[in-house]
Amino acid sequence: MLSIEPNDAVLGATLHGLDLAQPLAEPDFRAVLGALGQYGVLRFPAQHIDAPALKAFASRFGTLEVNVANTYQEPGHPEVMILSNMVVDGKPVGLSDAGQDWHTDMSYSAEIAFANVLYGIKIPHRNGQPLGGTEFASMYAAYDDLPPDMRTRLEGATATHDFNKFWEEMRSRPGSSRGPLTPAQRAAKPPVSHPVLMAHPITGRRLLYANPGYTIRIDGWDARESDDMLAFLFQHQLQPKYRYIHRWTAHDVLMFDDIGTLHNAWPDYTADEHRLLKRCQVMADRVFDPAFAQRATLTV
Repeated sequence: MLSIEPNDAVLGATLHGLDLAQPLAEPDFRAVLGALGQYGVLRFPAQHIDAPALKAFASRFGTLEVNVANTYQEPGHPEVMILSNMVVDGKPVGLSDAGQDWHTDMSYSAEIAFANVLYGIKIPHRNGQPLGGTEFASMYAAYDDLPPDMRTRLEGATATHDFNKFWEEMRSRPGSSRGPLTPAQRAAKPPVSHPVLMAHPITGRRLLYANPGYTIRIDGWDARESDDMLAFLFQHQLQPKYRYIHRWTAHDVLMFDDIGTLHNAWPDYTADEHRLLKRCQVMADRVFDPAFAQRATLTV
């Protein structure tokens, strides 16, 4: 039987009693959908699933994206991306530097993401402590604390998001194996604009939709004014009181809301401390449909 145990933090809950290798019954699906909108980050412990089952679970919530880089995909399942620092026979197993700075996945896409589903297979440890945590920040809380006059200034404003911003940041780091994006990859993901403030489609709560990884300017504003506002927003949204870090245990499935949170993967492990996760990216092609969003069961 499904039970929800909220974290003692601004974000997150652990869901007990589900086997994600099996299809979700409709009441359980409704509860998971509602909990995702409400808590932002959901942990499903002690799961044992293969790539088809991971894909089947994630696809209940929206269409699955195939990453524009088209690399490190599960054979036969391109929607399942492999994230790992492991090297086998001289070849990387997966993308080694995924998500290593604050961002919101797919904000650079005309159709944004709704959620990420990650399955932790190998988790590095040192001195008995897990490494490679994933940290989150609540954009509900960040919005709630914006000064009223700033909310007024930002109401109706849009901002441009660019995939290349984050990619180049990753490329500039020592030891990066990323090459520059090809013209075809740039053409596939040109810069796009989204509202800076929006309502979450499940909860209706207002949130701040901008992030240091991809947001490059506020549209129509003077460059200096835009830069100053984004600098303020990026500092504001990453205050410790809005943040929660997930410490991984092997066989955790972690599902998180890309609309209402930012996230950052901590690279606090070495090449000999192996990390292996598999990921599905759920797009927001269904959740903004009121009929879909209204299926969510909210517990508060």
